[in-house]
Amino acid sequence: MFAFDAIHTVADIPRHQARTQPERPAQIFEGRETTFATLDRHVNQVAQGLLALGCQPQARVAYLGKNSDHYFEVLLGAIKARLVMVAVNWRLAVPEMSWILNDAGCELLFVGLEYKDCIEALKAACPSLQKVILMEGELPDALSYTAWRDAQSMQDPALPIALEDDVLQLYTSGTTGHPKGVQLTHANYLALFRCAQNTGMMDAVPGESGLVAMPVFHVAGTNIGLLNLAQGATSVVLREVDPGQILELIPRYRINHVFVVPAVILFLLQHPRCRETDFSSVRRLSYGASPIAEPLLRQAQAVFDCPFIQLYGLTETCGAGTFLPPEAHAPERAKLRSCGIPYPGIEIRVVDTAGNSVPAGEVGEIIVRSGVVMKGYWNRPDATAQAIINDWFHTGDAGYFDAEGFLFIHDRLKDMIVSGGENIYPAEVENALFGHPAVADVAVVGVPDEKWGEGVKAFVVLKPGEATTAEEIIEFARARIAGYKIPRSVDFIAALPRNPSGKILRRELRAPYWDGKTRQVN
Repeated sequence: MFAFDAIHTVADIPRHQARTQPERPAQIFEGRETTFATLDRHVNQVAQGLLALGCQPQARVAYLGKNSDHYFEVLLGAIKARLVMVAVNWRLAVPEMSWILNDAGCELLFVGLEYKDCIEALKAACPSLQKVILMEGELPDALSYTAWRDAQSMQDPALPIALEDDVLQLYTSGTTGHPKGVQLTHANYLALFRCAQNTGMMDAVPGESGLVAMPVFHVAGTNIGLLNLAQGATSVVLREVDPGQILELIPRYRINHVFVVPAVILFLLQHPRCRETDFSSVRRLSYGASPIAEPLLRQAQAVFDCPFIQLYGLTETCGAGTFLPPEAHAPERAKLRSCGIPYPGIEIRVVDTAGNSVPAGEVGEIIVRSGVVMKGYWNRPDATAQAIINDWFHTGDAGYFDAEGFLFIHDRLKDMIVSGGENIYPAEVENALFGHPAVADVAVVGVPDEKWGEGVKAFVVLKPGEATTAEEIIEFARARIAGYKIPRSVDFIAALPRNPSGKILRRELRAPYWDGKTRQVN
């Protein structure tokens, strides 16, 4: 359980656990086991090393790499040094990565071994980037993480920390083609811990373990690791999602708490070893980031034989919002298409365009008020003012409450596509495709995809006299945007449907593919 009397900021998490259970395992990663006492010592060394490099309070440091126990050392070390972690999506293309590093003004970059080949390009594109620390291995122009860390003082810097200090800056896909940096603070995380505890979801005890499989550049990946550590549970960290490895680790470490996206549940059920795996240790399986198909959920419930909880939230709300409790997953409740009820301590309304609450059953925009709502978008005061109005965060998601107070997601006001748990904004993909010499106009929408929930589909209008193929369009995009954003299909049309003001009517493009579906998300 979380100790609110002892943990007053995120920086207190390793301190408290090192005092109360120093020899219990804090993290396990690829056979490497770290106790809470060792974790706190490493966190202190990282903090001292960052301060020795001259990092100023609230400066941004970046991490580009797959999941690792060392990521949480760097994250907590940065927090103890009053710095802010920027976890970069490693699925992005180099131009997208460099845009984030420049936007955040990062002077220091921690790089996983898999992305060492990006270092020179990032340094060339990011003038403020002064130091690179390689998380594994060695390079001539980069510091080695463990050698650098182990050369530092073990003394806790014990700096004064304000609740409004930022701890994490995660970038969301941008509706205008550029992502926005979401500023999450100590106060946000304390509010998250309290909300999670009040739902009964934060009930791990020392000696239990939780799986950290989702990427740490997403709020869910980092949150699960922090929630485990905050409760004194052991984090079993996976480098990346690997269904076979998940099936091996759950029985080996008797993992109690699992969070994955629905696509991963599908991959686990399709694995040939799934039915032979012992899931008896799993006390709860939580899922979120995108809705789940009812047949898939029913199959998963039969195989895992444990309580299921669905979670709905956004990066801007520290990942929190609503939860669908285990009892609501029963077939007779007919609530599986709902994303649940608000966490205790989180207010949620559904409003019309004038900001008035709408009656049960009527669709409107979902807005949120709580201590979990972000401080704002980094260096985007206008975007912040548009998103947070009178303390209410406007999600851009459309939905409705039923008569029992369960929230249903109906559509996305921002045209966002969710593919395999990844958020994709059409503008990002369209901006990339517009650069093709044969493209005169383009629109991107999400269409149903049995594997990923939604797939990216592009509609392209060619310039007069020009010719190209769908394959060439897709290859053109591949060099400019992340792989998961690349269109899976391309249709060539004479003109895009637009309203009188010129706005693309995406609903008309989407409609044939969603015909017969009960909702416009999958």
